[in-house]
Amino acid sequence: MPKKQEEIVVATNRKAFHDYAIEERMEAGIVLLGTEVKSLREGRINLKDSFASVDKGVVRLHNCHISPYTHGNVMNHDPLRPRKLLLHKKEINKLIGQTQQKGLTLVPLRIYFSPRGHAKVEIALAKGKKEYDRRETIKTREAGREMERAMKDGKRGKPKGS
Repeated sequence: MPKKQEEIVVATNRKAFHDYAIEERMEAGIVLLGTEVKSLREGRINLKDSFASVDKGVVRLHNCHISPYTHGNVMNHDPLRPRKLLLHKKEINKLIGQTQQKGLTLVPLRIYFSPRGHAKVEIALAKGKKEYDRRETIKTREAGREMERAMKDGKRGKPKGS
């Protein structure tokens, strides 16, 4: 019986969840060179300050740093080159409308390999958070943790020695 394959997450953009309010997510293919795919498989990628833009009907990923392949030769790739994302025309038109009218940003959340072995990018339409929004998010997260701790301690009961 064949093994059920799962997607292999290579990198996640944790800073995106801190800096942006995620509104909608979508999956896109990514056009890569051979040495870039090999570097991705080694996990040598940084999504920290990357973003996507739509220009003339083409979606491109910018500032995504894929380190040069360690066993590559002189023909290795440029680490910061803009990479084309593969989406359907209907999805691209939707992105154009939402980024221009609502002032949303396209942010990559994670890069992974699908079960078929294709490199994919999960991009999100996101709205930038203000400083007070970030603080509010941290407060609610801390309150939730405190509540979880209190519930956990309540289930255990008090120690017998006290």
